[in-house]
Amino acid sequence: MNTYFDIRLLPDPDFSSTILMNSLFNRVHQALAAHCAENIGISFPDWEQNGVTLGARLRLHGKGGDLEKIIQPGWVAGLQDHATFGEIAQVPTHAGHRVVRRVQAKSSPERERRRLMLRKNISAEAARQIIPDSAAKRLSLPYLVLTSRSTGQKFRLFVEHLPLQEHAVEGRFGTYGLSPTATVPWF
Repeated sequence: MNTYFDIRLLPDPDFSSTILMNSLFNRVHQALAAHCAENIGISFPDWEQNGVTLGARLRLHGKGGDLEKIIQPGWVAGLQDHATFGEIAQVPTHAGHRVVRRVQAKSSPERERRRLMLRKNISAEAARQIIPDSAAKRLSLPYLVLTSRSTGQKFRLFVEHLPLQEHAVEGRFGTYGLSPTATVPWF
């Protein structure tokens, strides 16, 4: 990945940066999904370790002209008054590399029990004994709130930035621009 594109959210008295980042990320996700862009990664350069938010800047990473395919007129319609948009630029040579990935926790024992009941054809009581309420796991990672296009339900997408590493790792990115193994430049 040799190019990047920054989007910086502007302070707004009416909307928190978290709300604006959720909206921006939804638009980026839609653009990545529409273009089946498996070669575009994202990062949050203002993220701070042990922080509770992802910051006010989202960075897209790609090779050559890959970013130009995503950044089309109107792709973030409605956010022009709330953000500044950079230019596609070359990644600095001193950049490190980092995996930015989605983390999913089994935070809802009820949902896990329903799945288990369907999979194993067992009763609710048997499922409760296998998966007690105490099995719920909570994450302390920053997250985005997204709305599922298929169900209309809101959900949290937890984002983890793994430690810096010396070498880049090539790989595919999902429609969220995240990957469990591929790195993005970090600077």
